[in-house]
Amino acid sequence: MDKTFEPFAKDVLPKKITARLLSLIKEKHLRPGDKLPPERELAAMMQVSRPSLREALQALAIMNIIEMRQGDGTYVTSLEPELLVEPLDFVFSLDDSTLLELFEARKIVEVGLVALAAQRITAAEMADLESCLAKSLQAADDPDAFLLADLELHKKIGLAARNPIMQRFMDSISQLSLASRARTNYIPGVTQQSAEDHRAIVAALKSRDVEAARQAMLQHLDNVEQRLKALLAQE
Repeated sequence: MDKTFEPFAKDVLPKKITARLLSLIKEKHLRPGDKLPPERELAAMMQVSRPSLREALQALAIMNIIEMRQGDGTYVTSLEPELLVEPLDFVFSLDDSTLLELFEARKIVEVGLVALAAQRITAAEMADLESCLAKSLQAADDPDAFLLADLELHKKIGLAARNPIMQRFMDSISQLSLASRARTNYIPGVTQQSAEDHRAIVAALKSRDVEAARQAMLQHLDNVEQRLKALLAQE
């Protein structure tokens, strides 16, 4: 067996898988542009479950350390030092009450950002956002692919707002929201509803309707929050 991806104990957390992959990058076993083994093969090599591996890879993707290219594979994209020391504790350790508090924060930050974006988005950014929407709609039946499309769309809305300070908040929230997205995306109907919510948000931005954009984003976050509350009540 290749010792580069040696196995973990059975009770491994996604955080430990992520730390191992980061270590391989720091030690230059993995370099920019390197392609990781396919998910099934990598999970077998490390003797971990595919869901745990997938969550670890998604965390690295959020930090822009790897890129998960649909239909092509997963590649190392960056070795920036500040990215390699990002704290992972928050991504994997949110309890139920904190997950709900996260939605309160998202409603403040993302509703504000989308209102600014409705006023400031350029034609080029709008075209890019419509491309993101297409990815979101195409991935509606694939929770893993949808997670990446969802993160990309929300990030581009934040960038279109042109407020660097709020964008920093948005970047932090995106990392924290990985835990909630990883849970809600597997609830039947959530990704399909979210894809339609994305359609409404993009339509409001295209028409530069500030209030419609605010309401569409708020409705989107409310929809997901209610699904999460229902899930937590069953656990």
